Amino acid sequence: MTTPAAGHELGAFLRAHRALLKPEDVGLPATSRRRTPGLRREEVASLSGVSIAWYTWLEQGRVTASRQVLESVGRVLRLDDGEVRHVLRLAGYYEPEANTAREPVNASLQPVLDSWPTSPAVLLDRNFDLVAWNAAWSAVWGEPSAVPADRRNLMWFVAADEHLRGILPDADWEPLAMSVFQHFRAQAGLNPADERVAELYRRLAADAPELEHWWSCHSVGELTTRVVTVTPMGSEPIRMSLSSLRPVDDPASLILLFTPQRKEDHVTVADLVDRPLRSVGPQRKAG
Repeated sequence: MTTPAAGHELGAFLRAHRALLKPEDVGLPATSRRRTPGLRREEVASLSGVSIAWYTWLEQGRVTASRQVLESVGRVLRLDDGEVRHVLRLAGYYEPEANTAREPVNASLQPVLDSWPTSPAVLLDRNFDLVAWNAAWSAVWGEPSAVPADRRNLMWFVAADEHLRGILPDADWEPLAMSVFQHFRAQAGLNPADERVAELYRRLAADAPELEHWWSCHSVGELTTRVVTVTPMGSEPIRMSLSSLRPVDDPASLILLFTPQRKEDHVTVADLVDRPLRSVGPQRKAG
C-alpha cells in the first residue's frame, strides 16, 4: 500500500521526468506554444492508456496504481529499469521488509566482513549509515568511528569527506558519488518522512553546498559493479572492483565489497592494514 508521503514522492518523480521529454521524443508533433517544458499531462495519459483526470490524481498522490499501469507510464516517460523499479517501490511494490523482529544483522555479519582481510567491506543500513566495517575498510577509506555518528553515512563520506575525495581521482569520484546518491534516493524514497533521511539532507546541504543541485534532482539508480582506483597517502594506486550484496536476513541492508583486482593490490592493502590507523578526524568537514 502506498503511503501519502510516498504517493507525493511518486508524483514528484513522475512530474520531474515528464518535464525532461519533448513531444517528438514520444512520437508526437512538436508545437511552438508551450508554457512549461516537457510533455503535458494529457499527452502522458493518452499514451499510457488512462484518463487525464486519473493521471492527474496519480501525480497528486491521490490514487493507487496497478503495476501494469505504472510500467506503462514508465515506458511513456522513457524510464530505465532502475527508475521503473523505483516507481514500483514508491507505489508499494518490491518493498524490502525492514528487520524489526530480529536482532540487528551487524553482529552476525561482522565475522563475514572480517573474513575479507584485504578487501574493504562495510555494512550499511537502509539509510546508508555505516553500522559495521572491517580493518581493510578503515585502512583504505579511513576509520569511520573517527567521524561523528550523525555523519557516519556513505552519502556524507562520498560528498563531504576530504580524505575519501582526496584518494579518488575525479574520473572515479564523480560517477561513484552520483551512483551512491541515486541508489540512496531510490531506497530513501520509500520512506520520505523518515527523520534520518531529512537529517542527512540537512547535513549534506551544510557540508557539501557545492553539490546542492544533486540533492534536489529526482535521478535514481542502482549501485552496480564498477572498478575504481584509489591512492591512499604514501601508497601505490590500488585498483578495486566494487560489488553490492544484500543480506537475506535484512534485505534493506547492503554490504559493499571492494575487491583488489591484482595480487599487488592485495599486497598494498595488506600493508595499509598493518600500519597504525591514520587519524582522519581533522581532515573531515565537521561544521
